[in-house]
Amino acid sequence: MNTEIEAIHRTFAEYQEHQTEPEPFLAMHRDETIVVNIAGRRVLGKEALAQAMTAALASPLAQVRTTLDIEDVRFVREDVALVSAIKNVHDERDEKDEADAGFPSTGALTLLLSKEEGQWRVALAQTTPRLAT
Repeated sequence: MNTEIEAIHRTFAEYQEHQTEPEPFLAMHRDETIVVNIAGRRVLGKEALAQAMTAALASPLAQVRTTLDIEDVRFVREDVALVSAIKNVHDERDEKDEADAGFPSTGALTLLLSKEEGQWRVALAQTTPRLAT
């Protein structure tokens, strides 16, 4: 495995590990990041992501965690990578809202990463729900 792909795998491990820790998680994103979650909510910029993350962690959504499995890494340039992954959603809330019925347990995650100062950072993250078959 080439060293950049290994670095991207390490970045993904950290991304998953820090999903409930705002400071290290946000540090993994570019200031102009765009994130679209599995429910279709789009946030524009790191500041908006921080607000959305803080609100989610103060709600029952704090009990929803995800695991990631990389399927493919493609380099647009040596410092820009497209990463395709599967996001597995683990809903550990005691009570679920009726609106959550039928909520997908997996999604197709696409990340656009750019390398800055030797670190891979998230420029774009979008999760598309996968319907149960």
